[in-house]
Amino acid sequence: MTDVSIKNPIQGPGLTAPGVVILQFLFIAFIGMIEIFFRNGVGVITGVAIWLAYFGGIKLGRPGTLYPAVVNPPIAFAAAMILLMPTIGSASLKPTRLAVELFAALASEATFLITGAAVAWVIYLTKKKQGSLTRSA
Repeated sequence: MTDVSIKNPIQGPGLTAPGVVILQFLFIAFIGMIEIFFRNGVGVITGVAIWLAYFGGIKLGRPGTLYPAVVNPPIAFAAAMILLMPTIGSASLKPTRLAVELFAALASEATFLITGAAVAWVIYLTKKKQGSLTRSA
C-alpha cells in the first residue's frame, strides 16, 4: 500500500495565527462572492469552501494556531456575508433587510458550519489531550 499524504505547500513552520485567520476569511469571501454574483445567494460551493477553510487552516498553520483555525471560519463567513450582501448581493443597507439576508445565508450554510466545526473541534480536543499543542511565537 502507498502512503497518501498531502505535502504542505508552505515552506518553513507554517502560517501564524493572523495568517490563518486572513487566509480563511479571504478564501471564504472570494468563493462566496463568486457564488453570490452568479447564483444570487450562497449554497453548496460556499459550504465546501468553508470545509476547505477549516482543514486548510489546520493543515497550513504552525503549531499553536489550531485554535484560531477551528474558531474562525464561522466568524469569517458571517463577516464576509455582512460585507458582500449589501454590495453585490440582494440586500440593502437597511438593517432589517441585511439581517434577514444574513440569517438566510447562515441557515443555508448551517450543515457545513456545524459538521466542519464538529470535526475540527474533535481534532483540536484530541491534540490537546495528547499534549501536542504548543504555543506559537
